[in-house]
Amino acid sequence: MHAYRLAVWLVLTCTGVWMLTQLRAEADDAKLFRAGAFAQDITPTKFPISVNGGMQDRQAMAAHDRLHARCLVLDDGKAQLALVVCDSCMIPRELLDEAKRQAAQATTMPVDRMLISATHTHTAPAVAGLFQTDPDADYQKFLASRIAEGIAKAHANLAPVKLGWGVAKDPTQLFNRRWKMKPGSIAADPFGKLTDQVKMNPGYQNPGLVEPAGPIDPEITLLSVQAPDTRPVALLANYSLHYVGGVSPLSADYFGAFAERIGGLLKADQAKPPFVGIMSNATSGDINNVNFAGAAPGKRAEYEQIRVVSESVAQAVLPVARKIEHRDGLSLAVAEKEIELAVRKPTAEEVARAREIVKNAKDGLLKSLPEIYARETILLADYPDKVKLKLQALRIGELGIVALPCEVFVEIGLEIKKKSPLKPTCIIALANGYNGYLPTPEQHKLGGYETWRARSSYLEADASPKITATVLELLNQVSK
Repeated sequence: MHAYRLAVWLVLTCTGVWMLTQLRAEADDAKLFRAGAFAQDITPTKFPISVNGGMQDRQAMAAHDRLHARCLVLDDGKAQLALVVCDSCMIPRELLDEAKRQAAQATTMPVDRMLISATHTHTAPAVAGLFQTDPDADYQKFLASRIAEGIAKAHANLAPVKLGWGVAKDPTQLFNRRWKMKPGSIAADPFGKLTDQVKMNPGYQNPGLVEPAGPIDPEITLLSVQAPDTRPVALLANYSLHYVGGVSPLSADYFGAFAERIGGLLKADQAKPPFVGIMSNATSGDINNVNFAGAAPGKRAEYEQIRVVSESVAQAVLPVARKIEHRDGLSLAVAEKEIELAVRKPTAEEVARAREIVKNAKDGLLKSLPEIYARETILLADYPDKVKLKLQALRIGELGIVALPCEVFVEIGLEIKKKSPLKPTCIIALANGYNGYLPTPEQHKLGGYETWRARSSYLEADASPKITATVLELLNQVSK
């Protein structure tokens, strides 16, 4: 009898130990957070190619530096999320929807759990029609397939990691490029009106300068990914700087330079699999790297200013990145919503005036602003009365990310950050499509380039409050 009881006790004890081990294993699995990163080359293979980012069409004959779609896939054990930042000026929604469709086929990841954005380098192949540059159809197909391929490769690299986040600051590279000007110091806009109260890029120490028309946002929000042995896997940064320029196309601008430099500073440039640095564009619709209140700087060599900016931002990021506390057991959440907004369409009279201007252009070439905007007026006349925008809010642990398909004014980003239930929160602009500039209603009243009606600025003047209200609702959803 004693032997029987001992046998039963041993069986129950072993069973209990086994069950406890299983429960602990299941708990560990629940905490297992994985990530994979990959920098997919998206440099075109055929030249010449048209380049976005100017009033006139430009042709690139070669690449100054390589362009990439920098991909990061996250997996909390229950759901996955893809974050992609492409070296492109702006990418239309149709192209990104196709890239997501292809990526979903390759990975089984749902398309509504993918965020794909453009950096806004002004020296990348044209995939959207803007001013006098038309998209390159072959490169559009090439880009969609390469983005999908990059997501699939990042997905294949999934491995256990820990995540952390932080906020650095670098105000030294940011200036609001819209300036309030003295009465009578602003010329007529492209439509012949004298209603502008602000001027974009007014020139160094212009005697008409009064004050910047808005603030800056010096924050650089960081998402850091480390392997269990502390090897850096990826670092996603988010900064409100439009672009730098000063190079011939094609170039990834300071976005690409930062991605390379931060890897070197973190001593991760020889990591296997390769470390992926990523710089996303935040709310920079009215921000650039030029201090018009100061004296004009001396002439810099090509690419020098990009190196200056990327080094400054990377050095600001480095000490914060080194101190980030990395954790596992985090969860992911995504909320997505489509909203409909009105288009500021021209009247029949304005279209007739525009057609006359284009018709009278010398040699059929559109060189002046009135001529260029006349063409934009004609093209906008064929736009629908309303357009649909895709908005997203993401939560990674306690970090919030908002995705907007516009060139967003910094005031909007500051408001979203302040009101967001997630701290910190950052805004990735030019994401999941392109719907032009997004000024506030107050900035619309001040006028200036970013408000001039064109395919680069066509949403209703009250668009930003509606977008802000929607993304705050989404942030509240994912924060629960």
